[in-house]
Amino acid sequence: MTKLIRLFAFISALLAACGATPPGDTSGEAYNPAIDPANFTTTIDNPFFPLIPGTKFTFEGETDEGFERIEVLVTQETREVMGVSTVVVRDTVWIDGAQAEDTYDWYAQDLDGNVWYFGEQVKDYANGQVVSSAGSWEAGVDGALPGVVMWAEPQVGQEYQQEYYAGEAEDMGKVIAVGQPITVPFGSFSDCIVTEDWTPLEPGYMEQKTYCSGVGTVKNEYVQGGSGSQELIALETE
Repeated sequence: MTKLIRLFAFISALLAACGATPPGDTSGEAYNPAIDPANFTTTIDNPFFPLIPGTKFTFEGETDEGFERIEVLVTQETREVMGVSTVVVRDTVWIDGAQAEDTYDWYAQDLDGNVWYFGEQVKDYANGQVVSSAGSWEAGVDGALPGVVMWAEPQVGQEYQQEYYAGEAEDMGKVIAVGQPITVPFGSFSDCIVTEDWTPLEPGYMEQKTYCSGVGTVKNEYVQGGSGSQELIALETE
């Protein structure tokens, strides 16, 4: 090891001990998005993630936990989070016919067309009873921050924070394909994007999600740390 390398290693270690980030290393940069309520709307019309009140998406598929059915209802309700008016979406999950989860998610779209996720209220069920609310978080509370779930113009290679609540909700996403075709029980589509989703809280776990223009999410597949998938089987509107 040269003297210069040894010196840089010593400086880096010293900076790390002081809570600083070594020059050229951006991995320690704090996640702190600027949120201006005036820059958001409850009209969520991003073609890859439209949330029109009254719309219900139904997904089904086999997973490691059993046969899963998911109903995602875009409600008529709104909720203020960090001063932002968000759309309330209810996500209900059944496994082998028994209710496993009932969650309320909060979304808003910025004026550039990016869709943001502002938190969730989670209820996990077992034998018909609520057994946990782990994973619940609200942007602006206890250091939690919102994240992007869909870009206005998705590009391959985009990596992004989808949610942030230290130790509870730290999902990340990355666009890995655009312009992809797919066929699911609900239909065939040609203009779709694929993302990889993971969390540092569960190393070795990863999902791939497919979103199609004009529809939204059509498939979720477990590719690491689990197996199985859920595919869109029905889409209803009021």
